[in-house]
This record gives sequence, C-alpha cells and structure tokens, in this order.
Amino acid sequence: MDWPKVQDLAMTFEPVMRRKWPAYLEEIGGIAEGAGVSLSDVIAINVRTEIAFGMFSDGCTALGWKTRDGSFLAQNWDWMEAQKENLIILTIEQQNKPTIKMVTEAGLIGKIGLNSAGVGVCLNAIKVKGMDPTRIPCHLGLRMVLESESRDEAVRQLEKYGVASSCHMLVADGSGSIGLEWSSVELQKVKMNGKKQVFHSNHYLAEHVGVEDSKWLEDSTFRVTRIEELCKDLKDPPTTETLFELFKDEEKYPGAICRAQVGPSGSASLFNIIMDLQHRTATVTLGRPVAPEEVVQLAF
Repeated sequence: MDWPKVQDLAMTFEPVMRRKWPAYLEEIGGIAEGAGVSLSDVIAINVRTEIAFGMFSDGCTALGWKTRDGSFLAQNWDWMEAQKENLIILTIEQQNKPTIKMVTEAGLIGKIGLNSAGVGVCLNAIKVKGMDPTRIPCHLGLRMVLESESRDEAVRQLEKYGVASSCHMLVADGSGSIGLEWSSVELQKVKMNGKKQVFHSNHYLAEHVGVEDSKWLEDSTFRVTRIEELCKDLKDPPTTETLFELFKDEEKYPGAICRAQVGPSGSASLFNIIMDLQHRTATVTLGRPVAPEEVVQLAF
C-alpha cells in the first residue's frame, strides 16, 4: 500500500480508540505532536499488525518457566535488520498504575517487557487472515497487559475487549505464565505443562475451530520443539545466564532460534530479553545473542 492509504486505514481505528481507550489515543497524539508528524502516522505504527492483517515477517521464539526460585519469561525478537535502529527502551510512569519498562519501537506505546508489579509479556507473530476493528489492536493489548497488577488481571482485561488480529501473547507474573493465542474472532489458551513451562513460536499450538493457520514460517515448528529440548537438557534450575545461552542456538541456521537475515530468512534476532518476574528484573541484549552489541539491565 502507499502511505496515504495506510494513513486512511489507520484513521478508521481512531473513533474506536476515542470511545474505548481514550488515554491510549491521547498518548499517541502526544507522540505525534512531539515528533512533528500526523496523528495518522503514529496510529498506523500502533495498528500495523491489523493493517497488514498479520502478514508481516517477524519470527520469534519465547518461553515462560516458573521455578522454585524464579518466574522466567524470555524471547528472541526477530525482524528485519533495518528496524534495529528504531528500537528503544522506555520507562513509563503513570499515576495509580504500575511503572513499565519495555523494549519497543519508536512510536509504539506497547511492546515486550515488564512492570513494577512483576507482570511481563512477550509477543509472537501469527499469520492468520481476519481483523476486527472493534477489538483492541495487538500492541495496545500489550500495553494493557503492562498496566495490569497481575497475570490474571491482564487476561481478564484482554478477554473483556478481545484482540483485533492474530497474535500470541505470553503473559506471566511471579506465579507463572499463560499463552494467549488470539485470532480476530476467538482466543485459545496454552497453559503451563507439568514442569510449569510454556513454549511458543509463530504458529498456533491449540486447536482453533474455523480459523486457518497459514503456518507461514517453516522453521516455527522446529524452533518451538528445539527450545523445549534445550530446556530439558539443562542439568540445574534455570538462571538468567543459562537461559540466555539457549537463545544463542543456531541449529537449522539461518532459520534458527538465534536467527540470521541471510538467504531465504528475511529477518534476524534483533534483541533478546530474559525477565525474572519474581525478582522484577530483566536483561536485554541488543543484537543477535551470539554477537551482542549492547546489554541493558532493567530492574525495579
């Protein structure tokens, strides 16, 4: 699409935002004003998943793991390397809401991170047709999670509105994690296994009646199986350091857990995040985990 068409589509979300999530619209308007761009530009960034009907090319691998000593939430976030320069780490302080620390892209008000209440969220792209503009856009839904006081509150809030397009959100707090597989019409939940783990990549794991998963990334099935195998091989309880080592895995390169943008692979791992929600800390590694460019510690 050309940009004016994108802007027109973005503005179709404005009346729904104004009615249902006015604070988010006000914040988006403030970003647009501060950046000297139009409101439609910044709305477009925040509803890009919906405008593209889930047809974008990021492939990510995520895990949640509740142990005796911690509640871990982690992922590699993969996308086109050109987007690397637009990554930012934001701290958002609001009255009567938890403080948020997240890795996001300039202009996006919700992304991957944790809050001062010990709630965290990761995101996996799912490529399924369908979009409902009356439901909350994916990235605003991530922001809603990060404004919640608990995992269960986050799930309740999202279920109240539904999510406008297909995606997977891995939501966790100190009590463990739950996978939320959204389509534009329904939700299926992926609960922790017997080891209190949830693993996910870029296809549905649960059955979604009447919804067709395109399974667009051939390596998605391999990656979700591979990360579970690597966790099984850990001899000791996981730590931030040992989990980070798993995300360096290059088996089936370039479509590996640690992804590279070469040949048929249109994206690379742009950052890794390992959160310990029990202790409300996170380690963010910018760049591919095998070649870190910068490491940032987040803590409350």
